[in-house]
Amino acid sequence: MCAWPDAMADPGLYRPPPAVRGMTVLDREAFTQMIHVPALRVPTTVLNKVVKSLKKIALQRPGIKRVVDDGQPVGGSGQHRLLLLDPHCVASAESFGHEETAALTAFGVSPELHRYELQLTYENLKSEEVLRAVLPEGQDVTSGFSRVGHIAHMNLRDHQLPYKSLIGQVIMDKNPGVTCVVNKTNTIDSTYRNFQMEVLAGESNMVAKVRENGVLYEFDFSRVYWNPRLSTEHERVVSLLRCGDIVLDVFAGVGPFAIPAARRGCVVLANDLNPEAHRWLQHNARLNKVDAAITTFNLDGREFLRGPARERLPGLMRGPGAVHVVMNLPALALDFLDTFRGLLGPEPDQGLSCEATMPQVHCYGFSKEDDPQQDMVQRAEASLGVSLQGRCSVHMVRNVAPNKEMMCVNFRMPREVLYTISSSKEDGGSNQQARDITAACTNIHRLSTKNMHAHKQIAPSRGMQRKKISCTLYMPESAAVIKLLHTCLHHTILL
Repeated sequence: MCAWPDAMADPGLYRPPPAVRGMTVLDREAFTQMIHVPALRVPTTVLNKVVKSLKKIALQRPGIKRVVDDGQPVGGSGQHRLLLLDPHCVASAESFGHEETAALTAFGVSPELHRYELQLTYENLKSEEVLRAVLPEGQDVTSGFSRVGHIAHMNLRDHQLPYKSLIGQVIMDKNPGVTCVVNKTNTIDSTYRNFQMEVLAGESNMVAKVRENGVLYEFDFSRVYWNPRLSTEHERVVSLLRCGDIVLDVFAGVGPFAIPAARRGCVVLANDLNPEAHRWLQHNARLNKVDAAITTFNLDGREFLRGPARERLPGLMRGPGAVHVVMNLPALALDFLDTFRGLLGPEPDQGLSCEATMPQVHCYGFSKEDDPQQDMVQRAEASLGVSLQGRCSVHMVRNVAPNKEMMCVNFRMPREVLYTISSSKEDGGSNQQARDITAACTNIHRLSTKNMHAHKQIAPSRGMQRKKISCTLYMPESAAVIKLLHTCLHHTILL
């Protein structure tokens, strides 16, 4: 920003009149005011060159032309125009920088400034300026939103709610293509991943059309989950896939992983518990002409893994393509990993279970810990019952809120998790007991290292009953540690 001497500064230059403070019903005319800005008188013969040379200090306001008539009486020569300048950059002829001064000299333009009276209206103001003028002084002004097709989705704070209708109208006015503004009124439901919302301004049509990474999606935004901030993550995971790979999308939503994967030549099994998400998933598969490559299911995640996935996995793992499992339900996905324990039963005698054929897992979660990467790995280990040290990587997806990160842990499913040892073998199932001990010890380590979240609870997996070891996480820390130690000692005696 160019220097503007404090003595000449006009802090109200780009601000609406004080009378609009506290307005709850938008009155656009109330924002009109007359201001004065500096201007240069430029010969028309060099006008384009001067405008280009001085673009950094030229006036830039929505809906305002920076080149205007020079105000000469009718019948004048018409050989000059006025170039309006930003008064925050130029206060006098001495305000021009070295480059601007050299340009004016080269083009024969006098540095003398002219005073130009300009009418500033609501249309010339930015949304932040309007809201800053209306909301009580000292309070945060939120003009940010997520764009989902024609819908602007906002998360208003309590102090902004009295102005919600005005805020919605301003957002719609200042963002071409936005015809509906909504505000989230509750947290995301972990079951169906949608939330209640109210329309602040515009139409009530919630069926959005979105193009992400070259793929077209349609869905009812009020009844399914969609986050435009995940487009980069969708692209990252899909870029790991190769033609002929198999994708098991456990929490598929409307298809942001499944549809691009199918377009890439993958065979996709896509599941979602939400009936509306499942319906739009099928619709989007047809819309993008990949319905032949996608088999859809409307099941709970555990039912999907224990049913269709379990039935197909042995055959899929024998094929030439790699198997990928995508688990994008950050609030709960890590808890679903225990479904893989012994999922395929006794280990086959042939080479089906070699490490190279094991599914590659991409599992998402939220973390509020100081070390979110370590937290993700430890929670995954607790669910799987094995150590992932040296066998996984963790990717930071995005910052969701202060001290809350969305993470993705990537690993090849350990063979000892996916298969169980036949009871006829010599060890009599001791490997499974060892995995139980590992899981218990991992939980002990997690609980004993926490110092600020001792009473944190983990949400149950959609009503599915947890195993005994996992249940201890609902207890206060000290009791949980004792319980888990008892479990370890019990298994040790059995072994």
